Amino acid sequence: MARITAGISTSHVPAVGVAVDMGRTEEDYWKPMFAGYDFSKKWMAENTPDVAIIVYNDHASYFGMEIMPTFAMGLANSFEICDEGYGPRPIPPVMGAPELATHVAGSLITDDFDLTILNVLEVDHGLTVPLSLMFGAPDKWPTRVIPLAVNVVMNPQPSGARCFALGKAIRRAVQQFDGDLDVQVWGTGGMSHQIQGARAGLINEPWDRKFMDDLINDPEVLQYKPHLEYMIEAGSEGVELIMWLIMRGALGPEVDEVYRFYHVPASNTAVGHLILTPKGSE
Repeated sequence: MARITAGISTSHVPAVGVAVDMGRTEEDYWKPMFAGYDFSKKWMAENTPDVAIIVYNDHASYFGMEIMPTFAMGLANSFEICDEGYGPRPIPPVMGAPELATHVAGSLITDDFDLTILNVLEVDHGLTVPLSLMFGAPDKWPTRVIPLAVNVVMNPQPSGARCFALGKAIRRAVQQFDGDLDVQVWGTGGMSHQIQGARAGLINEPWDRKFMDDLINDPEVLQYKPHLEYMIEAGSEGVELIMWLIMRGALGPEVDEVYRFYHVPASNTAVGHLILTPKGSE
């Protein structure tokens, strides 16, 4: 039986990828942030999953305003790196897990999630920056990946409750897979930030820290947080945090906190990061 052994949440700031690619991680500005992932890299080296289901949002890099699926899953053998305007990042392609992905996609559709199936997909910084934060700069990524793209870019966006339910459905699907696989679910994006308008640069540290506490201890209530609150309290891009709810839903009712990190700022974003395991899984 396949099993979900951990959940990872992390911000996916594009400038972090640039810092990695240009060898700037030891600069005064970036060093404290990257130091916050030293524990995570060591932990991940000892707990590398066979497959990581990475929940992320495309930033109009592969998808556009013409086509923006609410939920979309990549089923391909591999996924190339998007050109986000300055050329693709100089990193390895992401290797897929088509057998598990096909099973999970079929299970989710049977559970009445209208999932878009992607047999061709290029992935942007929403997915690749978390890989860099957890694995550094390897010649080949040490885990296979199932990309799960969520629309948090344009209205209408899925509710927190729908995302939380999707995570629960992913857990059921993985557990029903006939194969001995160690699977992690990663929720990416956030935390509080706004990249345009009069409130550009907004950071709300108390709200961010409370969100992490609630994600661990009270996600059943957190799922009903309205999108308007995310916008008011966490900025126009803060709604990315609903993707963390998918990760949390996939872990089961109770979790153990392995690690927590919070840092301000990285570019104009508050960086949040958690490693969680299902209660009693250690």
